[in-house]
Amino acid sequence: MDALRYLLILAACVAVTLPLEAVLGARVYRQPRRLVSTLAPVVAVFVTWDLIATARGHWWFSDRYTTGVTVAGLPWEEWLFFLVVPLCALLTFEVLGQGPRLLRRAERAGLLGRARRPGRSLPGAAVPSGPAGSPVQPEATGGRRGR
Repeated sequence: MDALRYLLILAACVAVTLPLEAVLGARVYRQPRRLVSTLAPVVAVFVTWDLIATARGHWWFSDRYTTGVTVAGLPWEEWLFFLVVPLCALLTFEVLGQGPRLLRRAERAGLLGRARRPGRSLPGAAVPSGPAGSPVQPEATGGRRGR
């Protein structure tokens, strides 16, 4: 089971971020050319880095936690790592960029209350008050205090 640990962690990363595409509409898998053009430089740089580092003995890969299958001197799990981790990051980035759209969608679906707009207070929200209960007005000077 230890030999599959690296693969299982990568599979868990994909499983956790897959709903970002399927449910939240990240649209990463739907644009394969764009995905490949994004991943190719990352894979090239980090595979080169790994090859140099392992050749110099800076680091190595445990036979205990990998299957033993290598491609060009690196465990195939490492190759998958360079695809899976950037893919998961890209899915997350795409969904976070859609934040306002997703909030509107959730609001329309009744999953959230009405969105709060700047300048509007929520019903029942406390309003800061001054002496005799009069509302406190923000200073209009725009300068720093204590000058």
